[in-house]
Amino acid sequence: MSEQEQPHNEYAYLAFHPKNIILVLLLMGLSTIFIALSLAYVYNRVNQHLPPLRLPILFLFNTIILLGSSSTMVWAKKSYLADHTENYQRALWFTLGLSLLFMLAQAIAWYLLFSDGVLMSSDNSAGYLYVISGLHFAHVIAGLPFLGYFIYQARYHMKEPVSVLVYFSDPEKRLNLRLLGIYWHFLDVLWIYLVIFFYINYFIR
Repeated sequence: MSEQEQPHNEYAYLAFHPKNIILVLLLMGLSTIFIALSLAYVYNRVNQHLPPLRLPILFLFNTIILLGSSSTMVWAKKSYLADHTENYQRALWFTLGLSLLFMLAQAIAWYLLFSDGVLMSSDNSAGYLYVISGLHFAHVIAGLPFLGYFIYQARYHMKEPVSVLVYFSDPEKRLNLRLLGIYWHFLDVLWIYLVIFFYINYFIR
């Protein structure tokens, strides 16, 4: 069959797939929002001579947790490409567990800030911290249903050799896993940026 006679394959060019384009636009929009909030924080701090804000040590611990979740997402992708059923499901469960641990640790970090009297109404620095970290927290929550759906699909389709073969050879599932991995890594990089940003601002008097 010649190249012109071959049927159209929407997965042949992943860069131009609609789902890929939607994700790119989403991540660009999120990046713009966080950059705008960061610049607004710096502007207000300089103009109002706001004191620096020290982050709880749990913010660094949360960075390690997110790095772990990114690693397990890489593990899931490699297991999928290697047709390794058990490792694939195990990696997805580890990713979910680490994400829930991050949410718990972040809630504790906010509680510690509250206990120290750092409230949104105390000054603009605290307000920006809660808004920025809360926005990131919300996008972690937004990714959990998709991760849960992957776990459900894996358990549902991986019961017999034929269904396993069909699952691993499905280009749509491969694309969706790739996009979910990109989103998870983006949240990890974004959190690292936010932690470094607030720590640099703390040391700038």
